[in-house]
Amino acid sequence: MARRALGPATLAVAQAAEAALGPEDRSLLVACSGGADSLALAAGTAHVARRSGRAYAAVVVDHGLQDGSAEVAQAAAEVLEGLGLAVSVVAVDVTDAGSGPEAAAREARYAALRREATARDATLLLGHTRDDQAESVLLGLARGSGARSLSGMAVRADGLVRPLLGLPRATTEACCAELGLTPWSDPHNADPAYARVRARSRVLPVLEAELGPGVAEALARSADLLRSDADLLDALAMTAGQDVATGESALDCVRLAALPDALRSRVLLAWLRELGAHDLTARHVAAVDALVTAWRGQGTVDLPGVRVVRADGLLRGPT
Repeated sequence: MARRALGPATLAVAQAAEAALGPEDRSLLVACSGGADSLALAAGTAHVARRSGRAYAAVVVDHGLQDGSAEVAQAAAEVLEGLGLAVSVVAVDVTDAGSGPEAAAREARYAALRREATARDATLLLGHTRDDQAESVLLGLARGSGARSLSGMAVRADGLVRPLLGLPRATTEACCAELGLTPWSDPHNADPAYARVRARSRVLPVLEAELGPGVAEALARSADLLRSDADLLDALAMTAGQDVATGESALDCVRLAALPDALRSRVLLAWLRELGAHDLTARHVAAVDALVTAWRGQGTVDLPGVRVVRADGLLRGPT
């Protein structure tokens, strides 16, 4: 397909995909649900791959959570094959270990996608858009999250590439229309039981109506700015964590107390995760921080997955 044959929306998607890729991305794998975002990304990626001589393929994950999910996955695969992509359909077992069905499905999906990308030695591309970014930031604000959560998703992080974060969902929908594609509409995306759906269908429209257009774009831009700040703080915290560590999986409380709050909380969070703590909240980290900055002989602090105690001027985990 020659560049001049592309419609404006399809061209925008292809240009976004091209801009996100580097010379190290020699083989490309697009995760596709059959929805507008991932279908548009698959089409744009196929165009870029053909022009650059890269290998390219797609993977469809069947979560098995809805009646007819296998048929939906197969239909998506057929559309992708029509776009010229080799397609793998992967069925996964979703086991909810207490994190909720949405989180369990996401964990199973990402594990399957990473396995497929590793098997193909390919860069994994995901179709998240600027609207998804805005929804993530809005939900983070509602939860009272810190800068890392509010910084949203990066175009390239953790082995994943999200080329469409600068484009609105309207562009991916227009791309599908230009190509004569009929995207699948996941019924979960219209279920108000999910907070993300309520943010998308109720909260953001109200904000746009009351504050003026461009709220989603502004939220996404805020995420980009916060990500730079969070990256710097995380790098500083990594160095600080090495300075306060004793080599015994313990931390020196005097040196911890001398750190600025923003660094100390990050050092503690990273240390707790290394010890095996999980599902940590700001309240959990604050309780451990009190052992350092408000020490009055408190007892142990019990967290999900780990117990922390202060002894002989050191913070210690399980012994």
